[in-house]
Amino acid sequence: MKQFTFTLLLLSFAQLVFAFTDTTDIPLSRRSRHDDIKKEQINCDKIDGVVDGVLKAGTDVNINNQLSDALIRKPNEFRFWIEQNDSLLPSNNDKVRYLRYVAEVLIKYRLALKENDITIIDLTFLLNQFELAMKAKANKQSIIPILQELPYGIAKILAKVLAENDDAVALDNLVYLKYVTLHPDKILSTIALYETESFADSLMTIACKAYPVQCYTYAQSKSTVMGKLIHRNTNMVVNQIALLSQTENALLYFPFFDDLLSGRQTIDSIKKFVGDGEVGYDSVGYYKLLVSTAIAYNKRMAAPLRDTPIAYFGTNGLLNTLYKKAKQHFITPINELHDESNLAYRMKAIQPLSPAELYYMIVMGENDIYTSSYKNSFNRLVQLMGAKPRGDSLLQAVNFDHFRKFIKMAANYNKLDTFLKMMPPVRSELLMKAFVSKLDNGNLEDAVDVADSYSSITNSALQQSMLQNVKENEAEAIAANNTSGKVIYGLLKTIFLSLNDSNHIDIAAQLGIPPIFDVDNKYMQNANGVIVEQVFFYGDKDGKMFYPSFRNTFSSKEWKVVDKKEWMEATSLKGNVMVFANKPLDNDANLDDTAQIHLANYLKEIKLKPAVIVHRGHSYWLDRTMSRMPGDAKIVVLGSCGGYQNLNEILEINPDAHIISTKEIGTGDINRPILNYMNQVFASGNNLNWRKMWQSLTKTFSADPSKSVRDSWEDYIPPYKNLGAIFLKAYTKKMETE
Repeated sequence: MKQFTFTLLLLSFAQLVFAFTDTTDIPLSRRSRHDDIKKEQINCDKIDGVVDGVLKAGTDVNINNQLSDALIRKPNEFRFWIEQNDSLLPSNNDKVRYLRYVAEVLIKYRLALKENDITIIDLTFLLNQFELAMKAKANKQSIIPILQELPYGIAKILAKVLAENDDAVALDNLVYLKYVTLHPDKILSTIALYETESFADSLMTIACKAYPVQCYTYAQSKSTVMGKLIHRNTNMVVNQIALLSQTENALLYFPFFDDLLSGRQTIDSIKKFVGDGEVGYDSVGYYKLLVSTAIAYNKRMAAPLRDTPIAYFGTNGLLNTLYKKAKQHFITPINELHDESNLAYRMKAIQPLSPAELYYMIVMGENDIYTSSYKNSFNRLVQLMGAKPRGDSLLQAVNFDHFRKFIKMAANYNKLDTFLKMMPPVRSELLMKAFVSKLDNGNLEDAVDVADSYSSITNSALQQSMLQNVKENEAEAIAANNTSGKVIYGLLKTIFLSLNDSNHIDIAAQLGIPPIFDVDNKYMQNANGVIVEQVFFYGDKDGKMFYPSFRNTFSSKEWKVVDKKEWMEATSLKGNVMVFANKPLDNDANLDDTAQIHLANYLKEIKLKPAVIVHRGHSYWLDRTMSRMPGDAKIVVLGSCGGYQNLNEILEINPDAHIISTKEIGTGDINRPILNYMNQVFASGNNLNWRKMWQSLTKTFSADPSKSVRDSWEDYIPPYKNLGAIFLKAYTKKMETE
């Protein structure tokens, strides 16, 4: 019955399409052209997946009817007009050519849909404009005035279908100009084909102002078409790019491009820092110039000027170069000396820097700076600010550039309270109010930073003020019916309130996320009831030092341990826990890396996927551990310095993971008891309660004779206090239901 119904629909549509055949005597020489049009009408009807005489663009019946009418009626009208119009189309060749136009406009319509140049509902407008252009052409009139008023997608189709002889170049130019108006980023890669056209120079000016780095790259070769276009241009911006392209070490000058244009800097004034490559390069002086320029540029970008410098963003722009030079000349040198006990020697690289220059080094190095490097740099910054340091004065000196990032880093490294106390209370409150405002206008990372920062503030009055600011922002979002704002501030409010036990908030229930205080034992088990744990060790000095004590925690009374060439396997004698750890083989020979790869392959072969991932190594090894996480781990233990900084990346790989991390120095004397506690609970078959675990370990570590161990434990963050991670989980869940 369904097949019979479909056949009737197909026949009905075919009758509509072929109706013209019954009323007009078509010469044999043109019948195939008419058949081509009929075939394309049916092909267009297939666009919505069904050949039924109805072209559906959606659920709006009126729009669907208009499209269907246009598809069936208009091409038939065109065919009739072509066959009957002997005065305008007297010869057989004329009629054949125009019938071909009709078929081609339908073909190009389908192709344009695939290329996203138009939408399905544009068919009616396309055919109406095609009719105007086709009849104008038949009357020996130019179709350029018609196409000039059309959007790019429609103009492109008609130009391809109707362009012939003298009109072809003009129409191509017209369509190209419409294209680059929509896509100015494509000018530099396409303009070479139009180098002799009158608009080439003006387009080159637009492109060079918007994409100066690309322009600079092309300008380096003066003999190419692009090089000639740039070097012949008379615009001042393009001229300066052309000049820079022929200057040695030109990319070092590029961040100051705006100052070069305005005359605030000259190539000679910058060259005294750049030198001649390796000879005469002043790394400190160049960095200082970058910072002073960044401060000046940032002032221009603020209200009321709101003037973004040409070379501020982008590859080799000011920000990018500032990051590269901060990392190259200051962050990397002090990171590499992280084992150096002589602090003056270790931090020698940053000695010449002012507070503002240290500020930029810190915020630029967010993802690269080690914990100890940050702490010592922060202390140096405070020292340089004098006997009575003022944090608000520092932020004013840098025009509050990247202040959110600075606050977030200070919070994550337990320095926020120190920084806020360096200013009057009213100023610190205003600063934190700005910190939590407009979170719905930017990157979601800003809201994550706010959540993380809140848990690090020990000043109860400041916490209360910050909570109040969040509530006020939520109220404003509700009043404005701002969905994003309502979600972000509503979640932050709930999370902040949950930290106070007196509020009795079940945060998991309220936010619709998995429990955050407990981990069910069965939740950790694989299909065979086994809890699998993988530990990543690295073959540096610390890895080799701590691995033996880790290995010795697996008592023969409780565990069966098998030592293989590249890893160890421990299976609990009671319960159902299996622990795999690669050995810290020599890192210099890359043997630890090979061991991790072989262990990962082995686990895949025996079909074991870790529910627990443990990183035992410095923070600079963490990227490698993350790249080898199989994904969807239930618990992740970051036993490295500053592991707290990497929560976002961890959650991208393991969306529902409970994460243990540290804001400061990770230590084996703490990581080992954490793992022992977890493994004992897993083997017992009981559920893991984070609060009980933390209370027990806190009691243990508070009695430790080592002050460094006691201090380090305070910087470890249990999963239920990783507010940024909790926010991300809740936000993802909430947006799925909005």
